[in-house]
Amino acid sequence: MHRILTLMCALLLSLPLAAHAACEDPDKGIDEQGFVPINGIEQWVTIKGQRCANPVVLMVHGGPGNPLTPYAHKLYGPWEKEFTLVHWDQRGAGMTYGRNPPAEDEPLTMEQLTADGLAVAEHVTRRLGKRKLLLWGSSWGSMLGIQMAHARPGLFDAYIGVVQIIDDKTNATVFYTRLLQAARAANDTDSVSKLEALGTPPWTDPRAFGIARRIDRKFEAKVTDPAPSSWWQPAPQYTTPKYKADYTAGEDYSYIQFVGLKGDGMLSRYDLYRMGTRFALPVYFVMGQEDMLSDAGVARRYFDRIEAPHKRFVVVPRAGHDPNEPMQAALLQVLRDAAAAAR
Repeated sequence: MHRILTLMCALLLSLPLAAHAACEDPDKGIDEQGFVPINGIEQWVTIKGQRCANPVVLMVHGGPGNPLTPYAHKLYGPWEKEFTLVHWDQRGAGMTYGRNPPAEDEPLTMEQLTADGLAVAEHVTRRLGKRKLLLWGSSWGSMLGIQMAHARPGLFDAYIGVVQIIDDKTNATVFYTRLLQAARAANDTDSVSKLEALGTPPWTDPRAFGIARRIDRKFEAKVTDPAPSSWWQPAPQYTTPKYKADYTAGEDYSYIQFVGLKGDGMLSRYDLYRMGTRFALPVYFVMGQEDMLSDAGVARRYFDRIEAPHKRFVVVPRAGHDPNEPMQAALLQVLRDAAAAAR
């Protein structure tokens, strides 16, 4: 019997989500997951909420290569009372990577991922019978999400940039400077020596960003509230050996595409100022006060130049780059406000 159930579950996971509307009764909930044909490959999409009438949020994950799907039930489960949440494993990440493992020399580009994200948004509007969605992007997802919002504002009620990254050159320089200052102030000779060995960005060694990020997490932990350890316990379907192997392989592949073998990856070409500062939809930035990787001051300078129907800049005390309870509480309130304004 257990083997039969396992085979049935595997079959269900392999079936694409149907294209027809799934929310004919606004008072019923929705809970589905599956592979959706998106721009030539099948990509993993989950949709979950307690009432179809609720606003829909398309959540664009970070990394790249770090899907939220394994942890969504812990991180965002309570939000499903008020919102229908859509998670998508991007090309080169998680379940999508496992379904379509790319060749080592196959490039991952911002243009392709933006097109994928917009196709996912269009699929969700059809599937749920919605005209528009709220668009939420965090870290790398903020880089991708804001491109989507700029390209197709008519698909979205608002864009919410979480720990929004602005441009590689400025963000990297401020990140390195603040991190080195913190290490010196703490008399952390090991971190100081590692950072000095890296030198000031731009970096051409693909390991450099990871080295600095590990040091960054150590120092952010001293000035931020810790996230509950239960948040990082994956749902059972994401604990299989195959999924773990696919997740790791996708993370490695996406990371190299992000930083490049010689500092020439997607990150090196990213600059929101070149994209422009005029938006045809409301824009919200939610920043961690202690975040060094996506510095609030850097984001504020860009934000102040934005022209949009409505905009709001929120700084969260005791929060850094990674999720914690103060950040989650602030985000939920921003989503509520954005949804209310869109009615």
